[in-house]
Amino acid sequence: MTTTVGAPGTPRRYFHSLWLLSARDLKVRYSTSALGYLWSVLDPLVMSAIYWFVFTKVFHRSAGEMPYIIFLISALLPWVWFNSSVGDFTRAFKKDSRLVRSTAIPRSIWVNRIVLSKGIEFLFSLPVLVIFVAANMLFETDPDNLAHVGWGILWFPVAIVWQTVLLIGLGLLVAPLCALYTDLERTTALILRALFYATPIIYSVRDLPGVFETIGAFNPLAGIFSLYRMAFFPDQWDPKAIVIGLIMTAVIFVLGVWTFRTLERPVLKEL
Repeated sequence: MTTTVGAPGTPRRYFHSLWLLSARDLKVRYSTSALGYLWSVLDPLVMSAIYWFVFTKVFHRSAGEMPYIIFLISALLPWVWFNSSVGDFTRAFKKDSRLVRSTAIPRSIWVNRIVLSKGIEFLFSLPVLVIFVAANMLFETDPDNLAHVGWGILWFPVAIVWQTVLLIGLGLLVAPLCALYTDLERTTALILRALFYATPIIYSVRDLPGVFETIGAFNPLAGIFSLYRMAFFPDQWDPKAIVIGLIMTAVIFVLGVWTFRTLERPVLKEL
């Protein structure tokens, strides 16, 4: 067994355990639900349909690009990954407190398994985006409303890696703080609700007026989402948002690592 999964304390053993925990989370999620996999796509799909209807059929839309439904979904899918991961970070240690206390695996695994399992769910949801893009290219007759898949799609995996790093940093920051201060769990939920509208999902950073465009660039998700959208909307390339977002991600990651190392012992005592 040791030769298969690696000796205790080795990176190979760590990643093997990480995969087992993430797979367990996915099995529990899908085996206890009648709809199973569909839940990975229903939430962003319904949200996209609502916003598409409101901003294209009810009100005159002045933000975003056409086709608007693809503009929405290309940001809503990674937002669901972000939102669900941060929500689970608040319960990362309390949910499996016995295992956290009793196992010798580095405790960061309880954060990273959330990032991985939710990331896999994000990958499972990508066929929704593919279907909408294919349908648009096949049936859309208006050239101004036609999606184009260009070289920008090469930035898609870069955005996935970038978002993974951001989530790990946030997890290492949020998980120990929420374990020590219970009220932060509800506070985080409120922040996530506000962050949805402060993040360029139903609009782009460039749609923000004046100084708010610069302020919006300090949200790392602004740069990340611009890279996701580059696959279909080359005009979404925003060097300022990308550079500022990378700096903010590095700051969050370093702060997360420092916070986690500082609070690890107090968290174990609290559990």
